[in-house]
Amino acid sequence: MINKNATVKDIAKKLGIHQSTVSRALRNLPGISPKTRKLVLDTAKKMNYIPNLFARNLKNNVSKTIGIIIPEIRHDFFSNAISGIEHIAYNRGYVPLLLQSNESVERESLNIDAMISNRVAGIIVSITQNTTNGDHFQKLIDLNIPLVFFDRIIDGIQSNKVISDDKSGAKAAVDYLIKKGYKKIAFLSGPEELNICKNRLEGYLAALKNNNIAYDKNLVTYGSLHEDNGYDTISKFLDEENLPDAIFTVNDPVAIGAFKKLKEVGLKIPDQIGVIGFSNNLVTTLIEPTLTTVEQYPGEMGKRAAQILLEQIESKEEYFLRTEVIHSKLIVRNST
Repeated sequence: MINKNATVKDIAKKLGIHQSTVSRALRNLPGISPKTRKLVLDTAKKMNYIPNLFARNLKNNVSKTIGIIIPEIRHDFFSNAISGIEHIAYNRGYVPLLLQSNESVERESLNIDAMISNRVAGIIVSITQNTTNGDHFQKLIDLNIPLVFFDRIIDGIQSNKVISDDKSGAKAAVDYLIKKGYKKIAFLSGPEELNICKNRLEGYLAALKNNNIAYDKNLVTYGSLHEDNGYDTISKFLDEENLPDAIFTVNDPVAIGAFKKLKEVGLKIPDQIGVIGFSNNLVTTLIEPTLTTVEQYPGEMGKRAAQILLEQIESKEEYFLRTEVIHSKLIVRNST
């Protein structure tokens, strides 16, 4: 019968050897023969032994747990970023603790408190779409807990950051629409003050300017980062009889919402209206027509965020904060 929650003492008793020998073998410390180490490891596996990292960390006054706080996990961008973080963390002996804010600033703040209580070694965060004040993050800085923001960041907090080159990605998308003959191009943004929205707006405006197309403020709208934004904005354009001939959206979910409304009213994509998203979520290849979008490489973003966090955690010298930019790429498909 397999023992549940086997301990070092259980393994030692099973093998008839001293607990310290088992402990050294499990931790790959010197002074243990290869034969004994293999015997201990094989027995530990059979007995379903799980090391008590928390107890070990308390004893050594270190933590091998890192926190991850994201707005949501239901879209590909964040799930891929988490995979990148976990890949680096596990390979370096760290265990990730994942919490979702569900786009709630209050919950985001509570998550920070929970991470502090769990004595994490550092935290990786992408803020909610409603976060405008960074006081709850400042607590981490004051406690000398390393912090890395990725994708969605907040100004005024002294931390490492890993971001996408949102401006150039957006500019490439709108330049492409103009090259394809679209002139009346709308930008469906998210919250006005969120960094990714501001930077993608800058790219949109730069493309218009470079192609001598006048900016029309009525073609820039603000809303959420979810499907309802795209759906409701297309409805608004139709009600006002001001439908553009192409739309560039702040992310893929907003584009999907727009797709839904356009198909409901029988408009043909891309013949009557072109659509470009941002993020390259899996669903963009499953809809018809497939969605032109901007690849952000969230897995790489997650890996770099984890690498930078662990560098700061393990640094024994003065550490200099930095912002790292992950380059994006336009993925052309059938919606344009």
